[in-house]
Formats: sequence, structure tokens, C-alpha cells
Amino acid sequence: MNGISRSHGHKATRATEESGELMTPTPKLARVWTARVITLLPTTFPGVLGTSLTGKALKDGLWQLDTIDLREFGIGRHRNVDNTPAGGGVGMVLRADVVGAAIQHALVTARGHWPLIYLSPRGTPMTQPLIRELARADGITLLCGRFEGVDQRALDHYDVQEISLGDFVMTGGEIAAQALIDATVRLIPGVLGNANSTAEESFSNGLLEHPQYTRPAEWQGRKIPDVLMSGHHGEIAKWRRTQSETVTRTRRPDLWRSGDNQAY
Repeated sequence: MNGISRSHGHKATRATEESGELMTPTPKLARVWTARVITLLPTTFPGVLGTSLTGKALKDGLWQLDTIDLREFGIGRHRNVDNTPAGGGVGMVLRADVVGAAIQHALVTARGHWPLIYLSPRGTPMTQPLIRELARADGITLLCGRFEGVDQRALDHYDVQEISLGDFVMTGGEIAAQALIDATVRLIPGVLGNANSTAEESFSNGLLEHPQYTRPAEWQGRKIPDVLMSGHHGEIAKWRRTQSETVTRTRRPDLWRSGDNQAY
């Protein structure tokens, strides 16, 4: 990714009880981490992002969500945004001139470090280190694909970074965009309340998270491990580390091999 890190959206979205108000323009918040989304389906936002802790943080102004309706940049009377693939093939491809115009609009009032990302199954896998990097940015602009994808020329011209949610194909990038935003927003100071709450999560130290338990102390004949009820914090920490190592080795040998976890 190059230094392109600028974005500006048509509309700011805030959490609200009324679905009809979701796309009502609101004042831009200065120096607030912002997610700007280029999409053919702007009404799908904020979606789940408008609920729970992310929704409360959105309402409280800890972060901001803007949408750019790709259809507004469509060509001709019918606002066409796609065409058939060059060289033949099934499906449709989002046009470079349409996507390019939307991106150019998104670059107008950028500030600081502002990554430009296309949600794509061929992109770099979405990982916790990447999410931490995005949380340290001033904001992000996300391009949600549809149909067979986006004309490569638009991606090349703006040096768009491609990121994948996983090794599968979806009907569009909106769900992936919401997943990325959710994972990033929760790392913004003040969103979770307790800054230490992310310290022992999966991937925070190169390992999957240890098993979690809560009361009742016994359920269906299954008891909480004695060590967790012992009050001995050193032994509890040791148990959790061992459990994390075992779970990682068993379920994600690739993750185990990629880190130097054996040295801990």
C-alpha cells in the first residue's frame, strides 16, 4: 500500500432506534477514527455495527461511519455501474470509471494515515496484527465489491490494498467490511471500557485464547477446573498459558508453527 490514505463520504451514519434515520447526514466529528464505505448497499450500514458496544461507541462519538453510494457515480440515465467481463465470461464487473470516480470522491478531504482497502477473497488474510494497525490509523476507506469484482485498472490506479475475510466467496463485501470495522473499532480506546480486556484474547500473543468458565461451579456434572477456583493467580496464569498452547497446537498448527510460541 502506498501513501494514499484519504477519504470523504457523502453521509455520516450514527446508531439510532429508527431505521429510517440511519442515513441522515450528521456533522462530521473532528479527529475521530472514521470508517468510510463505498458500497452499492448503503442502507445495510450500520447493520450490526449499530448495536451493542460498537453501537454505543458510535452514538457516543468514539468513532464515525460514513457511506458513499456507488450508484451515485453510475453512468447514464440508469446509473449503470457494471458491464460484461472483457474477454467473455459469466457475471458482471464493476466499471473502472465508476469505481474510480467514487474513490476519487473519497480522497478529497483525507488527513493523516488513511488506508484504502478492497474486501476481496484474493486479498491478504485479515489478522489481528493488521487490525491493530488499522486501529492506529486516522480512519479507513473500504470498497465493497459485487458481482464478479472490480475492474483491475481502478485497483491498480489507486494502489488499493486487498484484504480477505477468509478462504471463501460471498455475494459482496458488505459483511466482510462490517466484520473488519467491528474488529477494529473494539480496539479504539474507550470502546470496551477496560483497556486490559483484549490482553488475553485469541491472537493477542500469537496463541488462541484459553477456555473460559463462569458460575455455576458445576453444570451437568461438569466442574470448573479447580485451579480457577483456587485464588492462586500465578497458577491460574500458568494454567491459562498451557491451555492456550494446547488449543493452538491442536486447532491451528499453522499458527503454532508461524510463531515462536514454543519458546515461552
